[in-house]
Amino acid sequence: MGEQLLVCFRCGKTPDELSEYLPESTDSGLSPTDYVLQEEGTLNMSNGHFACTDCYIQIGMPTTPRGWKAP
Repeated sequence: MGEQLLVCFRCGKTPDELSEYLPESTDSGLSPTDYVLQEEGTLNMSNGHFACTDCYIQIGMPTTPRGWKAP
């Protein structure tokens, strides 16, 4: 993915600005960014956008048979 910035497509926060990724990343030994790269199901690898939990809930928790990716 190179140097592309990962951000929530809705609130614009990066993984290290979102408290939801801090315990998970600490427990796994990964940085919040690496945790999102490896574990975040909404991550769109083509543009670096994902949906944090709050934003995902606010947009109605969309899903598709192949998994929903942030625009």
